[in-house]
Amino acid sequence: MSHDVLLFLAVFAACAVEGVEAVTIVLAAGLTRDWRSTLIGVGAALGVLVVVVAILGPATAALPLHVLRLVVGSLGLAFGLQWLRKAILRAGGVKALHDEDAIYASEVAAARAAGPAHGRRDIDPYAFTISFKGVLLEGLEVAFIAVTLGSNQHAVPLAAAAALSAVAVVTVAAAIARAPLSRVPENTIKFVVGVLLTSFGTFWAGEGAHVAWPGGDAALPALIAAYALLSIALVRLLRAGEPEAVRA
Repeated sequence: MSHDVLLFLAVFAACAVEGVEAVTIVLAAGLTRDWRSTLIGVGAALGVLVVVVAILGPATAALPLHVLRLVVGSLGLAFGLQWLRKAILRAGGVKALHDEDAIYASEVAAARAAGPAHGRRDIDPYAFTISFKGVLLEGLEVAFIAVTLGSNQHAVPLAAAAALSAVAVVTVAAAIARAPLSRVPENTIKFVVGVLLTSFGTFWAGEGAHVAWPGGDAALPALIAAYALLSIALVRLLRAGEPEAVRA
């Protein structure tokens, strides 16, 4: 499997997961409060993300190749290990599984407790703020992953296509369901993305530090297999200990 295919899958899966979490917040605000204010908040957040990407893209492209790989590799490790750690703990029963239905119910309760929404001619501050914050925070992580990974591979258009495809799929699914996408195997996807990002990060950071990987590009699939096997072993070890599950 080529690096471009792995890159597309990593960005698509990461964007899909973050998209599901953002959609849960947007649905709660729109269905409970006011769709007009909610969508204005979404639009404002997307506008900020466009500016961030427009600044981040040229900034990363201006870096020398070895510095870019070292920086991107370090970021990949940071994101990947964070996602992988949570996925391992959840799969091992130490941390409660991500429950989109429970999160949606919590968001709806908070929206209702915020007081009545304004009329159609006014902006509902709560709906605007909660949708803006939710889309911006989830989108920033996606933007950093897509731009940095795409820049390092000189494949920003490919990474952008993966991100837009994921967002489109999640948006259409949510619009049809008009409910949180709780059936999406979010922890499994985060597990896979964590392995991919950690592997990419290790490979690129090594290249940035002038490490000569055995087999060259063939070392990346080997890293993916090694991290996947190690993670599965850790999950089994945690399950064997029968730890008491706690809520995230």
